[in-house]
Amino acid sequence: MRYCVLIIDGAAGWPLADHDGKTCLELAYSPNLDIVAREGIVGLVRTIPPGMEPSSACACMSILGYDPTIHYHGRGAIEARSMGIPINQGEVVFRCNLVAVRGGKMWSYSSGHISTGEARELIVALDESLGNDKVHFYPGVSYRHICKIKGREDTLLSNCTPPHDIPGKPIGDFLPDGPGSDLLRDLMARSEVVLRSHPVNIERRSRGDIPATMIWLFWASGEIPDMPAFEEVYRLGAAMTSGVDIMRGLAKMVGMEILDIPGVTEGLDNDYAAQAAGALEALEGCDLVIIHVEAPDEAGHAGSVKDKIEAIQRVDKEIVSQLRTWKKDALRVLIMPDHPTPIEIQTHVGEPVPFILWGPGFTANGAMRFTEAEAKKTDVFIGEGYNIMNRLVEI
Repeated sequence: MRYCVLIIDGAAGWPLADHDGKTCLELAYSPNLDIVAREGIVGLVRTIPPGMEPSSACACMSILGYDPTIHYHGRGAIEARSMGIPINQGEVVFRCNLVAVRGGKMWSYSSGHISTGEARELIVALDESLGNDKVHFYPGVSYRHICKIKGREDTLLSNCTPPHDIPGKPIGDFLPDGPGSDLLRDLMARSEVVLRSHPVNIERRSRGDIPATMIWLFWASGEIPDMPAFEEVYRLGAAMTSGVDIMRGLAKMVGMEILDIPGVTEGLDNDYAAQAAGALEALEGCDLVIIHVEAPDEAGHAGSVKDKIEAIQRVDKEIVSQLRTWKKDALRVLIMPDHPTPIEIQTHVGEPVPFILWGPGFTANGAMRFTEAEAKKTDVFIGEGYNIMNRLVEI
């Protein structure tokens, strides 16, 4: 038996008043997902433990079969692990977004989804201007980067708000506060001077693109312990494909192989077909593969119904179609979002999400489509999300 977990990041959401009260999953044309739903077990699962932040880090940790209440110690360190950034005693890492602020309000949490190449130039410039033996900036993917601070563990106690939680809101109400926030605010303010006249931003403005006007620091972590290896816990060799550092970091923390598949990105330009083909090819040499698709979540953060529907439809057409036809009698599949990203609020919520378990041993339970409403109708509910992996791999 082989196993596949398809995470359609942020695909779940709320009914849209201006779209006849339908969610993006309901609006999407998804014949493959719907066939799988009719043939498998459909239900709801809570991936975010009560009281914890509704982040992909917590949610995807649950999907991988690990209890976030035990193993989650901050997101920054997970992304740093993916990027090969060591965290030693007395050091703290922060997620460092390149953001755009206009008129004192959060204009874009991603600087218009700045390209990785452009962002790298800006982060290098920031490290040269603001970095020292205590502060360093490390370039990541697109707008997502890391800032490491040494000797200021008090910054771990700062209250920081993710920029994607405050679209269009005055940033003055959400700047870091509390212990250690003086340093964070200082770095954020000084970044504006460095970025204002940088050639990358001059060129972006000339093209009509959104410039990166400052950094935004949040999701702090100190040194964190390793998690039990996936192979030791589940007796299965596993691999993962994803376009974002948080997932690759989680994979490294549990000893999963990271698949290098050309064309895999975090956006709508992702090569969905190649991602699925590469993952299924990996199943020739391992027992379980994780396919993580970021695009629906990015569309949700951008408030784009059109892009979110398109991302779901491409997952259906180019990924799920391949899963349905690959050695059907020897493949068990789990398909689910990690959390909802409702269009109305453009950020995550910790509500339960729909799931499908499909393949040998899973019997249809009456769902007609893969939607939030159909999942609720089945009355199947898994309250502790980390148990979903056991449901997939149980014999």
